[in-house]
Amino acid sequence: MSTFSGDETAPFFGFLGAAAALVFSCSMGAAYGTAKSGVGVASMGVMRPELVMKSIVPVVMAGVLGIYGLIIAVIISTGINPKAKSYYLFDGYAHLSSGLACGLAGLSAGMAIGIVGDAGVRYYYSTLKMSLHGPLSISISNITALLLWANAQQPKLFVGMILILIFAEALALYGLIVGIILSSRAGQSRAE
Repeated sequence: MSTFSGDETAPFFGFLGAAAALVFSCSMGAAYGTAKSGVGVASMGVMRPELVMKSIVPVVMAGVLGIYGLIIAVIISTGINPKAKSYYLFDGYAHLSSGLACGLAGLSAGMAIGIVGDAGVRYYYSTLKMSLHGPLSISISNITALLLWANAQQPKLFVGMILILIFAEALALYGLIVGIILSSRAGQSRAE
């Protein structure tokens, strides 16, 4: 006789939520943000190595996104113990939605941090690239280089870049908060 109580398929959805939080937030959001902004730091560091430590901020902020996914994955996985307490489909769906909320918010924040971080620190490299193409060649890459060149001309834009990164990080924080709230709803489906 099995000591399992609740719906037998419910833990599948709970574990899927834990995996979604970790995969989307850590593996995709944080990794993309770190890689994209890291490429910008590396390409800029070739010409201006004195700015590397100042430009590492987006890489650090992208790495924090992985912690959010890890927190939700641990909260969800500790809440799944169908032998100790009944675990119903409502609980599994609550954990799934919790993981998806945190994971997808982390993914979108990682993409935003990566793009802003890359554009914000790669300005010197882009001005060099633009000068190699010449002033008459017009393309999307040259227009992007022109926009980034404006950042090179005005170092005060660094503060603006940091503010944009903070707001992008806040998106993941909102997902973490909603994920915690949704995860806390698990176990409230039936009075025991």
